[in-house]
Amino acid sequence: MRAPILALKDVRLADGPLMLFDGVDLAIDARVRACLVGRNGAGKSTLLRILAGQIEADGGERNLTTGTTIAFVPQEPEIIGATLLDHVTAGGAPDYRAESALSDFGLDPAKPATGLSGGEIRHTALARAFAEEPDVILLDEPTNHLDILAIETLEAELAQSKSAALIVSHDRAFLERVTKRCFWLEYRQVKRLDDGFAAFDEWSDRMTAAEAEEARRLDRYIEREQHWMARGVTGRRARNEGRRRRLDSLRQDKVDRLKDTRSELNMGIASSGVSGKRVVEAKGISKAFGAKVLLSNFSTRILRGDRVAVVGPNGAGKTTLVKVLLGEIAADSGEVKLGTNLEVNYIDQARATLKPDMTLRDVLLPLGGDHVLVRGEPRHVISYAKDFLFTEAQLRQPVKSLSGGERNRLLLARALANPANVMVLDEPTNDLDMDTLDLLEDLLADYEGTLILVSHDRDFIDRLATSTIGLDGTGRAVETPGGWQDFLSQNPGFFGGRVAREPSRAAVAKAPPPKPAAKLTYKDQRRLEELEALIAAMPAKLAAIEAAMADPGLYARDPAAFDRHSRALAAARVQLAAAEEEWLALEERREALGK
Repeated sequence: MRAPILALKDVRLADGPLMLFDGVDLAIDARVRACLVGRNGAGKSTLLRILAGQIEADGGERNLTTGTTIAFVPQEPEIIGATLLDHVTAGGAPDYRAESALSDFGLDPAKPATGLSGGEIRHTALARAFAEEPDVILLDEPTNHLDILAIETLEAELAQSKSAALIVSHDRAFLERVTKRCFWLEYRQVKRLDDGFAAFDEWSDRMTAAEAEEARRLDRYIEREQHWMARGVTGRRARNEGRRRRLDSLRQDKVDRLKDTRSELNMGIASSGVSGKRVVEAKGISKAFGAKVLLSNFSTRILRGDRVAVVGPNGAGKTTLVKVLLGEIAADSGEVKLGTNLEVNYIDQARATLKPDMTLRDVLLPLGGDHVLVRGEPRHVISYAKDFLFTEAQLRQPVKSLSGGERNRLLLARALANPANVMVLDEPTNDLDMDTLDLLEDLLADYEGTLILVSHDRDFIDRLATSTIGLDGTGRAVETPGGWQDFLSQNPGFFGGRVAREPSRAAVAKAPPPKPAAKLTYKDQRRLEELEALIAAMPAKLAAIEAAMADPGLYARDPAAFDRHSRALAAARVQLAAAEEEWLALEERREALGK
């Protein structure tokens, strides 16, 4: 078995009085893509920073194979340099690879590195990681701020990469597609599953059940020992003092277990009352900003209890569509009618209403006092905050001290306190751990009101949506019953081939002809050069193998060597034939483009 290229052994780290890690072992093998799973606050991001060498643990070992290179993309990457190309090449990647990676993520290398959207920042950071071609890529919530199509681009990049990868993500569909191993950070240690994320839930349930049984046996043992001690230990022999110490140790183990037992979210959601049967009716609505057409003659009808997902690439107008439907922005043409008795709760993706210097208490109690009105009933703010895993001490901390997941939980805490019969969630899954996502899904599934969901989380959409509205970024909008997969199957080719599905003939006939490329892509040009070098080197390689096999005594003297040469010769001929065929296809394409 080959040694791992990056490993932690018995790593320990404390955050003040809180022990984050206590004996963590984790090994990353070459070319293996794995995920790191755990609840918010467990220390996943901190563990990635230890692996990246950005911070040191209090104890234990970090072992890195000589020459191993690491690329780390944090949750909130910072873009440096005058242009995107400057940032991507800052780590040593050559220009041609940097340009190719940026092109893969749909970015212009010459674009200024200022005023970028969240998606552009994430794209640029990922492009730099892949352009550097490291041995290990560490990704912390890489799908945040990415639309569904960009996530599928990231999946393709990971599939083609030769790098090992360790990924922290809440996106189940993404992890199921890309991972072959799981690490579970739980109770300050890491458990390992040598299988992809699709097998994680069943495995973690078995592990949890086994730990519960172990805790039950410990409780029985403590009860037996306490009964023994109650009969009197002071007059017994010295060996009984050892038994007393054993009991004290068991009690301490139980205290530690209780400390480590995870708190559970106690979120609730309620409708404020029944709205009219019709929530929104839109007929022939259009919307443009300057020359950018977002909507063109779109109609929909949303009824009470519907769960409508809105999907499409970043910048396609998803949030604009929602605001037009709710009457917050006027359509350029068409008509929007709102139903009666609507009470809307809106959680926005930018978390714009959370001011960095506000305390958590200020957010939950904007008018002061000690009690939060939760669905019509007063709750003390400390008690309510604990339902969302916030401590009393955290209520006095500023919002800027919170992690991304904690900020999202805070928004949910504030929003869910208010009864509403229309809930609008704009990218609600960003930074939430999977347990919180599962609970949120359950709550929304039982919600009696109407849900409008803007999300890039395919699994979340498939579990919740009764219909899906897709926007392609050119003004087309189509609504289909069901979730994301239903939309794709009923609208093949809708996103212009960016999604890996075969378009139907009808869709191809309707779609405008693609703009012809002016020249080979950076990646194709580089591949053409590699193939030319390979084809030029192959004759000498073949001649050397054939010369070795020409030795008349080789087979009698060393049949194993003769067999190796035979297999090598056959493989080399196959490689040469494939290279020549690929070179010919690229060369014909280059000639057709005239460059």
